[in-house]
This record gives sequence, C-alpha cells and structure tokens, in this order.
Amino acid sequence: MTPKTAHLVGILGGMGPAATADFYARLIRHTPARRDQDHLRVAVWADPTVPDRVHAVLNGTAEPYPALLDGASRLRDLGVTIAAMPCNTAHVFLPRLVAETGLRFVDMIEATVASVVTAGGAPRTAGLLGTRGVLHSRLYQDRLSAAGIRPVEPDADTQGSVDAAISATKRGDLGAAREFAVEAVRRMARDSVDAVVLACTELPLVLPRGNSDLPRLVDPADELAIAVVAHCRG
Repeated sequence: MTPKTAHLVGILGGMGPAATADFYARLIRHTPARRDQDHLRVAVWADPTVPDRVHAVLNGTAEPYPALLDGASRLRDLGVTIAAMPCNTAHVFLPRLVAETGLRFVDMIEATVASVVTAGGAPRTAGLLGTRGVLHSRLYQDRLSAAGIRPVEPDADTQGSVDAAISATKRGDLGAAREFAVEAVRRMARDSVDAVVLACTELPLVLPRGNSDLPRLVDPADELAIAVVAHCRG
C-alpha cells in the first residue's frame, strides 16, 4: 500500500457496541491487504453510555452531545486524521461536532446517497427503514430528494417492526430481530420501492444478504466503510 496509509482512522462508536464492532470488521473487509501491515491504523472510542439519540432528536434536546464531543475530542487528541461515526441518528449532531472539534468526519448519509446515485441502475424510489429519530430529522429524505430519488417512509406497522428489530438486536435476541427486520423490509417492498436503505446500523446485523425475495438493500455502514478506505488510500 502507499504511504497514505499513515492516516489514523477514528471510530466514534458504542451506539450500539455490536454495530461498532461490525463496522470495524467492514473496514478490514474493504481494505485490500495481503498482510497485517497493509491494514489501516484505527482508534476506536466506543461509549455505550451515550444517552439515547432517538429520544433526544424527537424531543429536541442535545443530551447525547456532550458524550459525543468528549469522544470526538479524545480521538482528535490521539492524532486521528479521519473519523467515522457508525450511527445514523447521531449524524444529527455531526455538523456541530465537526465545527467544535475540527475533526474531519466522513458523513455516512452523504456517502450512502452518493453511492445510491452513482450505482448502476440508480433507484427512482428508496424506502427508508431506521429509527424514528432518523426519519424525524429528515437526514435521508432531503438528500435523496435533492438527488432526484423519491424517499418513501414506512407506515405505522412497518415502523413498529423496525423498532422491534432494533430493540431485539440491542438486547441480543438476534432471532427475533431477524424476523422483525425481514417483516419490515417485506412491508416496505409492498410500496414497490426500487431499494431499501437500512438507516440504522443495527438492521444490517440481522438481515440476510443476497435474498432474492427481498428488494435491493442499501447498507450505510458498508458505504461508510468503503468511503473511509477510499479516503485513506487517496
């Protein structure tokens, strides 16, 4: 690899812990390497005590921000040159984090929308499955619309399945989580969407990949990992 691997990647995680570990595995998977020394240098700050992001967004508070700022500041002080935050809802606070720390983040929502737009057979419609906080914040809706893609939000029953899938994943009940997640995707598919964006990093942990019975799934965690690797390789 080139000398540009001198980058130190910072992962601001813990939201949740399994999604953070999964994201690091994705970085490894997407890095072309033949030996240990070919991989990226990575610093992980995983703080599962960060207050609930969904509750904060829905209630208009910044309760999680001090913990996010603390984590980002620690990564900056370690010498991190590029950072990633594998939590969709926490991206509500990303502009403020960047402004107050000076740390350069790869924006997961931006990377995902860019990938959807440039992929072969770019969708005309994209279903959104994520937390209520993500939907309320319009993190994806506005950027997809600006790119000419119509976002489709879940109905009440579908959102209930998403909520249940996320909760089950966080408590380690992956079997139940998978059932709820598949049900949510199938419900969304009834709206004839071209793709479904998994706008919560818990959902890719339990959804089966390459299932021909499901519509095209867009995984923001994967797009974030690909974008980080691309940045580091220059």
